[in-house]
Amino acid sequence: MSGPVWAGLRRRHLLGAAAGAIGPASPLVWAATDAGTNTKSDDSSQPPAPQPMQPWRPPPVIEQRLANGLAVLTVPRPGLPLVSAQLLLRVGAEADPSGQPGVAALTATLLAKGARRQGQDLGAVALAREVEALGGTLDSGSGWHRSSLAITVTTPQLPAALALLCDMLRQPLLSTPELDRARAQALDQWALTLASAEELAELLLRRVVWGASTYGRLATAAALRRLTRGHLQRFHARHYRPEQAALVLAGDITPQTALRLAHRLLGDWRAAAAPSPTAPMPALQPTQAPSLTPALWLLHLPGSSQCAVTLAAASAGDLSTDPDDTWPVALVSNAVLGGGYSARLNQAVRIRRGLSYGAFSSVQSLPLGGLLSASAMTRPASAAQVLQLMRDELNRLASSAPPAAELAARQASLLGSLARSMDTSSGLAGWVGEQWLRGRPLHQLAEQAERILAVSPAQVQGFAARHWADRGLDAGAGRQRAVVAGDILGGGAAWDTMAARRLSLAELDLDRLGLVAAR
Repeated sequence: MSGPVWAGLRRRHLLGAAAGAIGPASPLVWAATDAGTNTKSDDSSQPPAPQPMQPWRPPPVIEQRLANGLAVLTVPRPGLPLVSAQLLLRVGAEADPSGQPGVAALTATLLAKGARRQGQDLGAVALAREVEALGGTLDSGSGWHRSSLAITVTTPQLPAALALLCDMLRQPLLSTPELDRARAQALDQWALTLASAEELAELLLRRVVWGASTYGRLATAAALRRLTRGHLQRFHARHYRPEQAALVLAGDITPQTALRLAHRLLGDWRAAAAPSPTAPMPALQPTQAPSLTPALWLLHLPGSSQCAVTLAAASAGDLSTDPDDTWPVALVSNAVLGGGYSARLNQAVRIRRGLSYGAFSSVQSLPLGGLLSASAMTRPASAAQVLQLMRDELNRLASSAPPAAELAARQASLLGSLARSMDTSSGLAGWVGEQWLRGRPLHQLAEQAERILAVSPAQVQGFAARHWADRGLDAGAGRQRAVVAGDILGGGAAWDTMAARRLSLAELDLDRLGLVAAR
């Protein structure tokens, strides 16, 4: 599952890693090359022999800090004249005031839609022209515990590009016309969401898992219509602060140049409001309140040719900051269960039975709790079978350790994916930024491969048993929650024996805790 769902829009969430004055410690073993044992063959129909994996050493990451508290994280990678810049804030939808879900997302969206620059108010079109003139592509967004602006440009264009980003971050116009446009786009997307079984299932699953807690709040159409420019201005003034922010620069840049640019463009940044209140965020226990019961929810969409089958298992606490090094175990466990084409879920649902084009899972860790989510699209007649297969694979992983060969293959696949994501300046910046956002130790980038390869079969089984296993959906008090959205009647009598809450689209009200519209 992704971060907060704002009008059905999906967001990119980068996988965390590192920073912090570290050197090239342990290698990331990640790729085979044509060096070494490769021999020439006249038979072009045969693939080349696999080659020994080569080490990849991450570049050093240097952390510096301005007097106002802003972190400056530099990842030097000379040779290619490109630099990726990110401005990050440790604030997102979790900070939306009561009754105002969507404020953080709309504020982040409007950062790029107008700013005060050199004494003039520049609108969205003028800013877009400046970005294009720099040869870059601007990316802005918000999620749980994060808001960001990012751009990648050639080295000579970095000072101008960074000055543009800083003006957008510090002096956004947040104009009413742009708010109205962004709201209209979000409402259009919401209408599309209500027509999508897959998106509806994801929205409902998040609501069912987290109830009325922080992560259960949704920026629905009704909530978006209530927001005003004043709400956005107050949110920006209170939460956009230098001590909450970081500048990440990855690519053809030195730490000295990075610090000099940061001083010039951000050294005089002072927050306009009193410090944001640091409200405690106690770990929740999703196996009890605030989850909704029963554990299985069926959303009937008559005539839908496909059913979206979603399954989640929630656990308390932030897995990524667990002192027992739980996060690498979570990543590897998910890689075995549903983290790729050859993982267990896709093997069981698609490859062996042909019930779906794909069944996959992802794992997420946030300060209030961790969440595994799995999903697949299938015919209504096979939806109950797919849900049972997904549950069987999850519980099988919790009851018996994976064979060493299977684990090694999934670890290699995970390492390859992670290393490829760091093979660009923007990928490196994303890793470092995510590590800082989550408050994870900055040295872990260099240790990532070692930590992943150290995960044992017993650790995978123990993690799945502790965080994902369940007695059954009928119990209602376990960890797992499931939502199936589609033509439920097309499944025949398969659902009759299951304790489930059935809803029609007309009854669904995502603004209410009970999820049932008032009659």
